[in-house]
Amino acid sequence: MRHARVAYFVGGRPVRPDLVPLTPEGRDEARATAAALAGIAFDRVITSGLPRTVETAELVAPGVEHEAWPELREIEGGNLGDLREDELEAAFVGFFKDVVPEETRFLGGESVGELVDRVVPALERLLADPAWDVALLALHGGVNRAILSYALTRGRLYLGNFEQAPACVNVLDVGDDWVVRAVNVTPYDLAQRRGRLTTMEELWVEFRST
Repeated sequence: MRHARVAYFVGGRPVRPDLVPLTPEGRDEARATAAALAGIAFDRVITSGLPRTVETAELVAPGVEHEAWPELREIEGGNLGDLREDELEAAFVGFFKDVVPEETRFLGGESVGELVDRVVPALERLLADPAWDVALLALHGGVNRAILSYALTRGRLYLGNFEQAPACVNVLDVGDDWVVRAVNVTPYDLAQRRGRLTTMEELWVEFRST
């Protein structure tokens, strides 16, 4: 799943992405997801170690000790000040589009290839461990796209058009083959009627208002 809603801009000022907590709305989203997953016994709960994933996991799977895997942290942006003004909109709203080339850098920072280089080995390490049956991974939109892309292609192709709403759930069966059973399920808004903006489009609107 993706972590629940956070605020990357507060009072017109950006907040460090590695420190942002869930918003009150985000905690409600996580509780709705927890209710949808009630009764599922998770053998393992894995987060990226960033506060927004840890808090989400604690709400969705209370009482289950979580493991922090920092290699599953979100794709890292660069210094927005290094981007030209005419590059900013495309950097926000155009990044997760179609098949994203490996050399493409997220907001001038980490490349898609660098993201795949750390996510896929971590995923394979998890799959090589036979001591679990059901795992919850509370992660990030960019990382989840890498996992979903790997599930479908078993290669390095990065499919950007998977939307990952806050606190959404993806369901994967893994073994000798992969079965993608569900993508971007939002228990608090199953028909996703809240709007048609993607997460990155919402961030772009917030960024322009600062």
